[in-house]
Amino acid sequence: MNVDVVIVGGGHAGIEAAIAASRLGCDVALVTPSRETIGHMPCNPAVGGTAKGHLVREIDALGGVMGQAIDATGIQFKLLNRSRGPAVWSPRAQADKCLYSQWVIDRLESIGGVSIVHDQVADVECSAERVSAVRLKGGTRLGCTAVVITTGTFLNGLTHVGDQSKPEGRHGEAPSTELAACLGGFGLEIGRLKTGTPPRLDRRSIDFAAGVRAGCFTEEHGDESPVPFSF
Repeated sequence: MNVDVVIVGGGHAGIEAAIAASRLGCDVALVTPSRETIGHMPCNPAVGGTAKGHLVREIDALGGVMGQAIDATGIQFKLLNRSRGPAVWSPRAQADKCLYSQWVIDRLESIGGVSIVHDQVADVECSAERVSAVRLKGGTRLGCTAVVITTGTFLNGLTHVGDQSKPEGRHGEAPSTELAACLGGFGLEIGRLKTGTPPRLDRRSIDFAAGVRAGCFTEEHGDESPVPFSF
């Protein structure tokens, strides 16, 4: 199989890259381990917020789809920092994460030139100092002229839970160790960025209504007239 562009990863960045390349007339292969994790929101199913809301608007202005996706699948919209000047107003929306994922899958499948390949990229081949192909973990070779890597936390991923550490991309999902070794072999400097996920609380263990009555909690409603992300 030969394509113009291989996109590695099916998160927010991979989705945008695949659609952008397709609009340029490229034949695209989006490689991701499973259909269920395309556009997945594992930590906080929200889009936007302070500073990040501006970024989503910029993606929309450049023709991206994240703003359209959250407008179609959001369940609560709120414009933050209204008590301050307009320069720091920040749109934020809570998403129905299942609907969000399905929306972006439908969009990918509806446009021409994008094939979704369920596998992992293990190696990038180069010829005359240019990308010529990728090899998948399952053994398939995809010929290509460009590779866009959007692996997020999966590239040589490591998770820490308490005092326990183990190789993972997300909890319960395999990391992309072969691709990390491949990139290191090209002489690229390899580092590690840390992200943190707070402890989860069991909603059934908290009486939110009683907390509001006692003044411990404040109920925050969404805006009556939602401000959309997409123009």
